Amino acid sequence: MKNKLEHRLLWERMRNGDEEAFFDLYKSLYYELVNFGIRTSADAELSGEATDQVFVAIWEKRSKLERVENVQAYLITFLKRKLLRLLQKQHKINKALQNVKAEDDWAEMSYEEFIIKVQTNEWVQHRLKEALEKLTFRQKQLIHLKFFEGLTYEQIAAKTQQSIKTAYNTIYDALKILRQELKDV
Repeated sequence: MKNKLEHRLLWERMRNGDEEAFFDLYKSLYYELVNFGIRTSADAELSGEATDQVFVAIWEKRSKLERVENVQAYLITFLKRKLLRLLQKQHKINKALQNVKAEDDWAEMSYEEFIIKVQTNEWVQHRLKEALEKLTFRQKQLIHLKFFEGLTYEQIAAKTQQSIKTAYNTIYDALKILRQELKDV
């Protein structure tokens, strides 16, 4: 009961732009949400990614959020929906890859089709490189640690000798830049 009240108070402060309350809420519920996601999806990486996306979304939309009686239940519902969308997306990608493999598209593709696919892939890679160039050295470093090495915010903070809050903010800002730069890809 005490946690429910604490979460509600943190939620209200977060809705009003209190960054510290947001991080306190994050610390309080993160592992519980990730564990719920793992039990639901049987995929630890996907669960961590979805939980991060849930927290990023509530921070971005904090001023539009309503009062919530049970913050934990609200976030679990949000996480369930996020996991479903990510699993559907993953399923579509897997199905497309199976179709390509089954049909041997690459082997049967005309030269022109092959060149178009390669050029499209090169264009996306080029856009990603350009977007990454807009990040600071520290942002690139933390993005690499989070998404390529799979470290938690705590591990990143320890490795880079900064606070967890700073690591989270730096990654959040970097993702915002990348999202903006790659929105039409």
